[in-house]
Amino acid sequence: MKTKLMKIISASCLVTLLGLLSVQTFAQNTAMQRTPGGKPDLSGIWQAITSAHYDIEPHAASVGPHPRLFGALSATPGGLGIIEGGRIPYNEPSRRQRDANRMTAIENDPMAKCYMPGVPRANYMPFPFQIVQSTDVILIAYEVAESNRILYVDQPELESQVDAWMGHSNAHWEGDTLVVRVTGQIPDTWFDRVGNFHSWEMVVEERWTPAGPNHINYEATITDPNTFTESWKVSFPLYRLVEDNVQLLEFKCAEFAEEYLYGEWRKEGTPIGNPPQ
Repeated sequence: MKTKLMKIISASCLVTLLGLLSVQTFAQNTAMQRTPGGKPDLSGIWQAITSAHYDIEPHAASVGPHPRLFGALSATPGGLGIIEGGRIPYNEPSRRQRDANRMTAIENDPMAKCYMPGVPRANYMPFPFQIVQSTDVILIAYEVAESNRILYVDQPELESQVDAWMGHSNAHWEGDTLVVRVTGQIPDTWFDRVGNFHSWEMVVEERWTPAGPNHINYEATITDPNTFTESWKVSFPLYRLVEDNVQLLEFKCAEFAEEYLYGEWRKEGTPIGNPPQ
C-alpha cells in the first residue's frame, strides 16, 4: 500500500513538473523581444494578410475590367474591409470624386505608374516590408517601388519641409505602443485600387502595438477635413515572416511602368522590357 502511494505521489509530481516546464516554455516562446532600453523590438519582416489593397471598404467579389482578355485573373476578390464602422465618411463633393475615380480606377490607380503607395496603404499592400529599429529612428523599407520611411522617435522638433509621397513621420512611445504621426503627404496616392482618396490636408496617426513576438496590431486614424466629415480608422494585424531564408526582395516596378507611361513615344523596332536572361 505504501509503495503504491509513493508511486502515485511520484507520478503527480512528474505531471506537475512537466506542466510547469510547458508553461515556462510557452511563456518564453510568446514573449516579445525588447531592446536594451526596454521598448518592444519591432525589427523584422512583416506582412498584412488582407484584400484591403483592392478596396478598404467591405466588398463582394466582382468581375474585373478586362474579362474578355484575362478572365478571372483581373477579378477582384471579396473582402470584409479594414474600416471600423464599415464606410468612409466622405463629404458630398469628395464622394462624387470617389465615384468618378471608380469609373477608370484600374487605369488611374497611382500604383499603375509605380508611384509610392503612401501611408497607410503601404502597410496593407500584398508585399512584405522590413522594420529596422534603433533608439532615435526607426526605418521601414517596403518591397514595392523602393518605398521607405524614417520614423523620428522623440524628435518633435523635426518637421516636414516639403510634402512627399510617404509623408513625414514623427513617433513616440505610449507604453508598448509606437505612435506615429504622419503629415506632409502629397494628395496623389489612393487608399486602394478602387479610387478611395484623400487631400493634401490628411494627417494619419498610426498605432503599432505588439500582440506577441510575431504579431502587431496596427491601427491608423485618418483625419482630413477637406475630404471627410469626421476622422475614421482602419485596423488589421501584421504577421512576422518566420521562414528560415526570409528576406526583403526588390520590386522595382518603375521599369515595368515605362511602356504604360511612355510607350506611345517608343521608337519603332526597339525591344520592350528586359532582355531574356
